[in-house]
Amino acid sequence: MTRAQASALKIDVMVDSARWKEPRKVRSIVRRAVARAAATTRSTRGAELAIVLTDDSAIRMLNRDWRGVNKATNVLSFPAKYRGPKPHLGDIVLAFETIAREAKCEHKPFAHHVAHLAVHGFLHLVGYDHERDADALEMEQTERDILRQLKIPDPYGDPVAAKKAHSLSQEPRAYKQRARKF
Repeated sequence: MTRAQASALKIDVMVDSARWKEPRKVRSIVRRAVARAAATTRSTRGAELAIVLTDDSAIRMLNRDWRGVNKATNVLSFPAKYRGPKPHLGDIVLAFETIAREAKCEHKPFAHHVAHLAVHGFLHLVGYDHERDADALEMEQTERDILRQLKIPDPYGDPVAAKKAHSLSQEPRAYKQRARKF
C-alpha cells in the first residue's frame, strides 16, 4: 500500500474507554486494517470515517437503541449518507471486553481480532452485509482477502468458529433500516 492510498481515506480513531490499555497500538492496527480494506474494495479518496474504541457498557446501549438488542456486541457500524465535499462513510464502534473475550475463546491474537472486526465494520459502511447466505459468503471472502494482505490468518478457518462468528454478527433488519438513515 502506498502512502497516497493510505492517505486517501481520513480515519479518525477516538478512545472512549480506559479499558483500551495501548491506545496508540490499537489506533495503528485499526487504521492499517481499514486503509487496506479501503484500498482493496473501492475508491474512498477524500472520504472520512470515525472509529470509536469503547467498552461493553457503551456498545450495549448503542445496540439496544439502534438494533433493539439489549446486550453487548463486538462491533457496530453506522453507515452515513454522502454529504458535502468530503463524504463521511460512517462510524465503526468496537467494544473492548467482547473483543478480548472472543479472541481468548477463539485462541486468536487480540490484535488480529481487532483488525478483523475493523475490516468487518468497514465493509458494512461500504455496502456489504450478511443478511443472505450468498452475501455472507461474499463478505467473508472479502474479509479473508483483506486479512491475508495484512498477514492475518483466516478468521473463518474453523467451520465451528465461522458459524459462531457469523451468528454473533447477525444484524436485525430494523437496525439496518434505522442506521442507513444517517
